[in-house]
Amino acid sequence: MHSTTAEGVEISEDALRPVTAQEKSWGWFAIFNVWANDIQSLFGYSLVASLFISFGVTGWTAFAALIAAGLFVMYMVNLSGAPGERYGIPYPVLARASMGTEGAKLPAVLRAVVAVFWYGVQVYFASTALALLIRSLTGITGGPEVMGLTSVDWMSFVLVWAFHIVIFWRGMGWVEGFLNFAGPFVYAVMIGLVVVLWIKSDGQLLSQAQTIFANPDATWGTEFKGFIAIFGTMVAYFAAVMINFSDFSRYAKDKPAMVRGNLAGLPFNMILFSALALLTTAGAAVVYGEALVNPTEIVERTDSVLLAVVAAITFFAATVGINLVANFIPAVNGIANLSPSTIGFRKAGLITSGFALVIGGFWTGFISQFGISGFVNTLGATLAPIFGIMIVDYYLIRGQKLKLDDLYNEDRGTYRYGNGWNDHALVAFGIAAVFSVATVWVPALGQLEGYGWIIGAVLGGVIYLVRARGRVPV
Repeated sequence: MHSTTAEGVEISEDALRPVTAQEKSWGWFAIFNVWANDIQSLFGYSLVASLFISFGVTGWTAFAALIAAGLFVMYMVNLSGAPGERYGIPYPVLARASMGTEGAKLPAVLRAVVAVFWYGVQVYFASTALALLIRSLTGITGGPEVMGLTSVDWMSFVLVWAFHIVIFWRGMGWVEGFLNFAGPFVYAVMIGLVVVLWIKSDGQLLSQAQTIFANPDATWGTEFKGFIAIFGTMVAYFAAVMINFSDFSRYAKDKPAMVRGNLAGLPFNMILFSALALLTTAGAAVVYGEALVNPTEIVERTDSVLLAVVAAITFFAATVGINLVANFIPAVNGIANLSPSTIGFRKAGLITSGFALVIGGFWTGFISQFGISGFVNTLGATLAPIFGIMIVDYYLIRGQKLKLDDLYNEDRGTYRYGNGWNDHALVAFGIAAVFSVATVWVPALGQLEGYGWIIGAVLGGVIYLVRARGRVPV
């Protein structure tokens, strides 16, 4: 299906058109559950648990860094989500204001590539929950491994991949319902897992957690460095969502609903989920003698079929839910933006799923060996300048005013910039992206790695402001 703007410009009906007032139905609880599921995913748990272990800081420092990151991201998504809420437009359309009607395809594709990567990775993580369920109910181990996965693992992966297609084919109503179920329920299961580990550890779980919080070798310098590293990694983890939050905020009933949902969703979920991840990791260290960062591995060792079944279903639901919203929708919108008149929601969804099948299948062979923190920080550093350019353009250049018809007019109008590209934004992105990615990989800039996202966003915004003020049409 297709529709037209007031000037008769044809756009894809499902993917890119502005949402109607009737479709703006998400209250604060729906926004809250976007963040609940985003933080609760199996990859999110693995990342948080690894941060408590990897940086050699006290648990208090790690915990404080996670909370600070949550508050920072909350402020940033309030900024980036405002135009989506006000005009009902998705991120690829919003990007046309700063990058140009043709130039917007560059950040939209970059965001789509990141989303497709996360989509494939999360399909893999969700499949580990299904594999746990199958092994718990049947006792089948799966036999020899191929590319790090047994036959049960591969079967689970393909089934989860196909399940995603079924859900998105049914539409956004099913996705929202999935989120509202999985968000609250996963906490109940995680609390149950902590209770089981508490009992199995003979009450030593809390003392083990306290040893994580009290590091005798910690110094002020190591604590500060670790705080920045953890803060930077978590901000980079949410970098993609900060860029395209308009994809979600456009469904919010109004701006207060968006702001309340972000306030309740980010700091609260970060605190609760991080605390449960810490206690679970500490309990596993006591009971099993090693730090396990994947909760499905912990559940598998509890020898409780009932807990394994409930946990597998819950972790599966949480990971699938956030994957559909935080990864699938941005990828679909970015792909549809390449040819709005010919690529609709379902076609873009099938393209996304095809790439995800390959990426998820290669997770254990490539991305996992690349390193979680390095992988997250590199993606975040690449996207950071786009955020800075977008915020400066909307708030400082245009005074929060956009011409909706011109956003959908690729042949003429305010955002055509003559050749479809805003050269000022392109230059700002290129310079800032090179420097921000260098903070991750160039040893001489290693001290700046934790600041990579902030440096990239600020540098991109400042360069764009200097070049564009007074030189771009508003």
